[in-house]
Amino acid sequence: MFGRRQEDVASPAAAPTPQSAAPIAASEPKANALDRLAEKDFDEKEVTKHAPNALAKTKELIYDKLMQQIDLQTASRLPETELRRQIIEMIGEIVMEQKLAINQLEQQLLASQIVDDMIGLGPLEPLLADEAITDIMVNGPEQIYIERKGKLELTNIHFRDNEHVMNIAQRIVTAVGRRVDETSPICDARLKDGSRVNVIATPLSLKGCSISIRKFAKKKITLDIMAHQGNISEPLCKLLKIAGACRLNLIISGGTGSGKTTLLNAMSRMIDHGERVVTIEDAAELQLQQPHVVPLETRPANLEGGGEINMRDLVKNALRMRPDRIILGEVRGGEAMDLLQAMNTGHDGSMGTLHANNPREALTRLENMVNMSGMKLPSHAIRHQISSAVQLIVQIQRMRDGIRRITHVSEVVGMEGDVIITQDLYQFVFQGEDENGRLIGEFKSSGLRPNFTRQAAYFGLDKALLELI
Repeated sequence: MFGRRQEDVASPAAAPTPQSAAPIAASEPKANALDRLAEKDFDEKEVTKHAPNALAKTKELIYDKLMQQIDLQTASRLPETELRRQIIEMIGEIVMEQKLAINQLEQQLLASQIVDDMIGLGPLEPLLADEAITDIMVNGPEQIYIERKGKLELTNIHFRDNEHVMNIAQRIVTAVGRRVDETSPICDARLKDGSRVNVIATPLSLKGCSISIRKFAKKKITLDIMAHQGNISEPLCKLLKIAGACRLNLIISGGTGSGKTTLLNAMSRMIDHGERVVTIEDAAELQLQQPHVVPLETRPANLEGGGEINMRDLVKNALRMRPDRIILGEVRGGEAMDLLQAMNTGHDGSMGTLHANNPREALTRLENMVNMSGMKLPSHAIRHQISSAVQLIVQIQRMRDGIRRITHVSEVVGMEGDVIITQDLYQFVFQGEDENGRLIGEFKSSGLRPNFTRQAAYFGLDKALLELI
């Protein structure tokens, strides 16, 4: 058995107070809209601190006794299965010594929570293991929300204190060579499986350290799967496949959590395996399936304030790497200018995502971000470059029933005066909702001939394209 401690050196933030890992179930949807409104007038007690019960106090006592006996440094080097076995044995001894009312199943649960905190992410581990959960939001030590099937739910999991949350946050960010503390309280990072993590600590976060995790599904999402789930229709699925295969310069637009990165991953499957692809992100989360992919990631400034490498630096460097396509995980600043230049200089099929509410606003945001580059260009010149570089804008939205749908597929046709002309190829037309609250609608084609038909003909896909309109 691993070494036991001779002195009391347990840290109160080293492990979580054992708690149940089962999230609170979501309420049943109401058929009547007025009933749903009345349901929102909830009791404030539902979101306040959970009162400890007798079982929680018993577990806390066992935890304190256990921490006095464990040599954490020695225990952390043991294999997980051996560590879990020995902790279960020690818990059994403590239960007998203290004559506590706790069964074998609860002992195993407590052991799992302690092991998770020693070598994992503590109370977050069961949430990360649940494939139905897509987002985890830690709002300080007492409040953890999850997203399941597009809906937010409050869990009954909480941390021991804010220092415990900070310890978990530090473990996440140091794994990718970054830091988070009072002098640098904001950090983007990723987990081993590629899940995206954002941490914002005190004093910026008033409720304590906040951790937001966007989980990656273990099952790869393809356009065909999206069509099966109702995110898109079959004809629209084929249109997007053709757009990806024809090397169209593409912008995916949408709000936070709308599924932009997932759609970008799905569309990237249409990239030929003979192409060299360079991806650029703040925190690497794209999961391209091609064999020739060079992922690049930005670097924050060091303690002295130097050494920062931003997205614009990486886009400029990527142009010297002989890429066939450049993919930006998210366009949010002056790198928009460099991306447009790449699209206009032989890197057909480049893609990027940005935040906007509709395709027209996406073009406006793109123009504003070009201005952020510091290049004082007239608006006409910027719009002309956008119209000649971007060919297709795909708008995706998470709707109120929790389902993410593509609402617009708009093609950039050209310029008329100082205005960029676009035409909608497909649009989601809302028609109502069923008895379960699921929205009903139709992915409707505009019937307009795509402007990129000639480019599709170059790849032998023009007939298949015209059949979809």
